[in-house]
Amino acid sequence: MSPLVLAVGVCLAGWIALYALLCYTNGTCGYEWNCRLVTLFHGILAVCITAYLGYIDGPWPFTNPGTKNTPLQITAMVVSLGYFIFDMGWCVYFRTEGLVMLAHHTMSILGIMLTLWLGESGIESCAVLFGSEITNPLLQARWFLKHSGRYNSFLGDLVDVLFVLLFVFMRIFVGGNMLYCELTSPRPKFIIKCGGVAMYALSWVFMADIARFAYRKSHVKYQHWMNRHRMAEVNGQRMKRD
Repeated sequence: MSPLVLAVGVCLAGWIALYALLCYTNGTCGYEWNCRLVTLFHGILAVCITAYLGYIDGPWPFTNPGTKNTPLQITAMVVSLGYFIFDMGWCVYFRTEGLVMLAHHTMSILGIMLTLWLGESGIESCAVLFGSEITNPLLQARWFLKHSGRYNSFLGDLVDVLFVLLFVFMRIFVGGNMLYCELTSPRPKFIIKCGGVAMYALSWVFMADIARFAYRKSHVKYQHWMNRHRMAEVNGQRMKRD
C-alpha cells in the first residue's frame, strides 16, 4: 500500500474517531452539532498550517506556483483530504447539504488527490485551502448561534458582516489574483490551471448565494428600522396630544 494512501486512511480514521468521541461525550447536542465541531477544528487547524506554509515556510504561492511539494505541504493536504472524505460521506449520508457544497467537497478531494499524485503545485493547493477555510470558523459560529437561539442579536449581525467581507476579500479578490498568477505562470500543468478556474468559478456561485442572503437580510433590517421609526413618531405625536 502506498504510504500516501495509508496516511490518508489514518487521517480519515482520526477524523471519524474525533467525531465519534464528540458524539459519545456530547450526544445531547445531536449529530450535526458534533460534525460542525469537527469542521470547526479542521478549519482552524488547516488555516494555521497553511498560513505557516505560505507566510513562513514558503515558497510564496503568488510568485512560485508549480513547485515541487514539500513534506509539510503534503502533510497539510493529507490531513485535509482525510477530513473532506469524512465530511463528504457524512453530508451524503445525512443529506444536509445541497449540490453546490457537495461539488465543493468533490472538487477539493479531486484537487488534493491530483496535487499529491503529480508531486507538485502543493503550495497553490495549500493557498486554496487557506482561502477556503479562513471563513469557516465564522460560518460555523453563525450556525451555532442560530441553533442556540442567539443569532438574532448584535453578535449574529457582526458574524454575518465579517463573514461576507472576509469571503469577498479572500475568495474573490485574493483568489482572483492567485488564479491570474497561476494562469500566467508557465510552470503549473494545464490540468492544475483548469482546477484553479473551476474552484474560482465555484467561489462565484457561493458569492451569488451570499449576495442574495445579504440583500434579504439588509432589506429585513431596513424594514424593521422603518417600523421602529414610524412607531416612535406615532408615540411622539400621542405624547404631544396628551
